[in-house]
Amino acid sequence: GGDHTITYPILQAVAEKHGPVGLVHVDAHTDTGDRALGEKIYHGTPFRRCVEEGLLDCSRVVQIGIRGSSYDPDPYKYCRDQGFRVVPAEECWSKSLVPLMAEVRKQMGDKPVYISFDIDGLDPAYAPGTGTPEIAGLTPAQALEIIRGCKGLNIVGCDLVEVAPMYDVSGNTALLAANLLFEMLCVLPRVKTM
Repeated sequence: GGDHTITYPILQAVAEKHGPVGLVHVDAHTDTGDRALGEKIYHGTPFRRCVEEGLLDCSRVVQIGIRGSSYDPDPYKYCRDQGFRVVPAEECWSKSLVPLMAEVRKQMGDKPVYISFDIDGLDPAYAPGTGTPEIAGLTPAQALEIIRGCKGLNIVGCDLVEVAPMYDVSGNTALLAANLLFEMLCVLPRVKTM
């Protein structure tokens, strides 16, 4: 729960302990905007603020499932300029993400990694209970491939954000979110699974 703004203070605390961290970020949006309604801190800016404060190891940031409308003709330029790897949703359509996650594991190495999962990274057919749904997103199976693909990384924290149950009377979004959080707990270091 909570919007993506919560990741910013969490990463401040994580970086205080571990230094700049790698980031596996699943989302429909890059969340690297500069301002909204004159404010520098809102759910569309956390990762720009993190870059400005040196909280991220930008060579180890991957953003998966990015898509949707934009106010900019080149919406991923800021991310690329920082050294982020941006994996648009269309590069994920109709295929397994296991090979992608093998590449991500190499990119992350053995240094600290944080996972931040915005539920709108999934297609609203599966997770309509979010404030900024975007069509043509990831499937739940791909979400599992991403999270399970993080097993063995030096994960120092994770979150799942932007769940808005009032937008989904079926309860499926909350169910999916709870299961994804469970999967994240299972890939934390030193957690034994069968």
